[in-house]
Amino acid sequence: MQPPLEIALLRSFVAVMRNRSISAGAIQIGRTQSAVSMQMRRLEAIIGSPIFHRSGSGVSATRAGERLLGHAQSILHTHDQALSDLAGPGLRGSICVGCPEDYLNVFLPGVLMRFAADHPAVEVEIVCAPTVDLKPMLHRREVDLAIVSEPLPAAPCDVLRHTRFVWVANDPAPALLHTEVVPLALSASNTMDHQAACDAMHNLGRAYRVAFASNSLAGLLAIARSGHAISVVTDVAVPGDLSIIADGLPPLPEIGIRIVESSGPSTDAIGEFRRIASEMIGERPTRRP
Repeated sequence: MQPPLEIALLRSFVAVMRNRSISAGAIQIGRTQSAVSMQMRRLEAIIGSPIFHRSGSGVSATRAGERLLGHAQSILHTHDQALSDLAGPGLRGSICVGCPEDYLNVFLPGVLMRFAADHPAVEVEIVCAPTVDLKPMLHRREVDLAIVSEPLPAAPCDVLRHTRFVWVANDPAPALLHTEVVPLALSASNTMDHQAACDAMHNLGRAYRVAFASNSLAGLLAIARSGHAISVVTDVAVPGDLSIIADGLPPLPEIGIRIVESSGPSTDAIGEFRRIASEMIGERPTRRP
């Protein structure tokens, strides 16, 4: 008789796929890399085919792995819902939330504190990534829901609040504004903030160069603090020791913040997290950290 698909094996498999790494998946679920590798070999033996393509950049699912991932997510959803129902009052299970770093620092601490206080038995995993990466992750059901940015005015009607991109430096009128070619510190070229900055400078006819690149908000802010470049972040993410440049550079666009769920099955825990996050992000005044 074919061995069963054990819940522990499926949970480890989903963690590995969400992180695109066996080692990172192992850290998430609190197991050693060797133990999770052994679990993955057991899964491959059970279904009779490889479930991963392995490369220097991590792992990706084979066709069999993609099929297994859909079944695993459905089984775990049903399993967690059953436990929650049979255990009585109080939500249980786990959820995976995606969030850009800008919003992670400003909104998530309060949201997580309130959610944990109301639902201490729910395990929350946070994936930090820009919107351009989170949307495919939602489609692949690697995260259950995500806080994302949307361009305005074309954003959907469920936008929770508005924010905008701003130029930041270590001085409100930095000497860099008077250079012939303005040095900028920007995130990846496919992100909304990078494209907004380049489009604004092109439209103004202002010469610039991308002097520094960083996929980390902390990295962009560090470069701005150094005085070697001007960076672009959302206005809610500007720390108190940096200044927003109000004059000398073209205005940057406003964007909307919304919460999007994946195409996978929803749970009471996902719905409750979305409700709490929507209330707090929608109501919380913009305050520079």
